[in-house]
Amino acid sequence: MDMIIAGLLDSISLASLIFLLAGVAVGVLIGAIPGINGPMAIALFIPITYYMTPLTAIGFLVGLNKGAFFGGAVSAVLLRTPGTPEAAATAWDGYPLTQQGKGEKALRMALYSSVAGDFLSTIVLIAIAAPLAAVALFMGPAEIFALISVSLTVIAGIGTTSISRGLIAAGFGILLGLIGTEPVTALPRLTFDVYQLGSGLSLIPVAIGLLAFSEILLQLERLAVNGSGEHCVTVFSKKSEDRLVSLKEFFATTKALLRGTLIGVGVGAMPGLGAPVASFMSYDQAMKRSKKKHEFGKGSLEGIAASESANSSVVAASLIPLFVLGIPGNLAAAMLMGAFMIHGMQPGPLLFKENAQLMYGIYGSLVLASLLLLLIGRFGLRFFCKAVNIPAMILYPIVMFTCIMGAYLGKSSMFDVGIMLAFGFIGYYMRKFDYSYVAFLIGFILAPEWERALQQVVIISEYDSYMFFQRPVAMMLMALTLFVVVRTFWTSIHAKRKNKKIQAAAVAAAQHKVTE
Repeated sequence: MDMIIAGLLDSISLASLIFLLAGVAVGVLIGAIPGINGPMAIALFIPITYYMTPLTAIGFLVGLNKGAFFGGAVSAVLLRTPGTPEAAATAWDGYPLTQQGKGEKALRMALYSSVAGDFLSTIVLIAIAAPLAAVALFMGPAEIFALISVSLTVIAGIGTTSISRGLIAAGFGILLGLIGTEPVTALPRLTFDVYQLGSGLSLIPVAIGLLAFSEILLQLERLAVNGSGEHCVTVFSKKSEDRLVSLKEFFATTKALLRGTLIGVGVGAMPGLGAPVASFMSYDQAMKRSKKKHEFGKGSLEGIAASESANSSVVAASLIPLFVLGIPGNLAAAMLMGAFMIHGMQPGPLLFKENAQLMYGIYGSLVLASLLLLLIGRFGLRFFCKAVNIPAMILYPIVMFTCIMGAYLGKSSMFDVGIMLAFGFIGYYMRKFDYSYVAFLIGFILAPEWERALQQVVIISEYDSYMFFQRPVAMMLMALTLFVVVRTFWTSIHAKRKNKKIQAAAVAAAQHKVTE
């Protein structure tokens, strides 16, 4: 008990609070800039923490990461330019609300959902870290391969009216995600002798082009067709019901928020999957279970709550395997692992025994970071809204410049700028022909891990095709994948037949009316 009290008191010391506040504030700013995400920010700021105390350093970096996750939603909602890949699902409903003059309302919903998901996930981390990490320990290559397969089939139907087009998009994403050096033989693959492709396509330029630049192309096309230079993003409404989120509206999203948090905790505790998977899976489940499915993609607060609660809950959940097993759950956790080592600590089972006071101090900092995020986000909302209330002829060049700089900053490479532009046009045509760019992006993100898991299964099994039948969990997940595909196709066919019957009945009724 003395250790717990001492650790919590350390977390509320003046130095810890100042650096925690600075970390969250800088994280929000960085997350709002397309191309710079939480892990990149942590990598940039780790050298600054050399002369800090371990608790202050870890608190600052954790605050940085938490702030970046909400920051990604700011540009996603106001500009449909996700600052981070996991904020792409937030843009689906956040940006339509901005077009309706309800951008501040969408940001409030994103903030409240992000804070709630993050806070609940932190409580889970503190309460049941060991049991969840023990489950992740039993995830072998076969289970990871099967889990990724489930993820791809689940999200294939998002963003398109056709499951087949979704699967095609996901397959195309996997294909492009495999460009680069083949991990087993170390030979170049699909590079066409372009040395810049040796390390594969970078996620940031691909995501910015697909999500942000393609949207700018669509907006410019609408301006050209309409023949006017009016601002496509409407002014912000001054009505209180269009600015504020009422208690009734917030509680109406509770189910989606809690479901998203659980999905985020589960995905975050499984090393390698990441926040984009949690965000899109949560959005998909919210859309399927909602009583107002028709509102999704048109400005649903439920969709924002599902996405933001899921991706923010991954932040704390990804620390579960790191703290208990010494295995980083994602890239940000890997960066934090490096920070622990710099300060003379080895994450793992002995961390609690050898540094109990520090661990409880970190727990206190995690909770305080959630509260500070609410404070900073709440007071910054008006500023965020005013920042984009400018004419289209000024706004679009700024967004295009931001896209170009975001693509360039990752590797300081003009090649990545070209990749971003290319995927901008690919995203434009995918939207035009109703192919799910969301499924494509998830397939692209998961492709390396999916291939690695499959190769490990093949090598370990010595080419035994019955490997999956010897792993009950993997077999269940593969059966679930097959069930999801068959059920989705059946539902799609049934819906088409029903629509044809309705149309035929309408035509017959019209003909009968004419004859009368």
